[in-house]
Amino acid sequence: MHYRNHIRSHRSSHSARSGFTLLELLLVLAILVMIIGIGVTNFSGVQDGANVSATEVTLNGLKDNVKMYKIRMNGLPESLEMLRDGPSDAAKKAKWVSAIIDEIPKDSWDNDLEYNVSGGSFELRSSGLDQQMNTDDDITVEGS
Repeated sequence: MHYRNHIRSHRSSHSARSGFTLLELLLVLAILVMIIGIGVTNFSGVQDGANVSATEVTLNGLKDNVKMYKIRMNGLPESLEMLRDGPSDAAKKAKWVSAIIDEIPKDSWDNDLEYNVSGGSFELRSSGLDQQMNTDDDITVEGS
């Protein structure tokens, strides 16, 4: 009889200790939140880098389109719309064969690109990550 009572008391003390305490569960939860936070932060940086790279590819492709226009029309377009619609000048419009682009691309943040012509050269610009023009993170491509 004494042996049986000893087994029961051992089982009841063991079952009382078999679960996690609230403090242990909160500690594990806090660690998981920290790990997820680090992962999200790292992913955000990766996504930003991917957006910058994709915008650089877009700008370089557009640079090639501007150069193609220059070859076809013997001059730089006044605007990006001219790559799609052709020149507005009637004499040059007669030489226009077809659109170089179907639509004017945007950057990876869905913002319009800026196109500036100065003499025989041009610049294409995206506002970049902060989506504000003329700041340090602007992405630019130049051509002539």
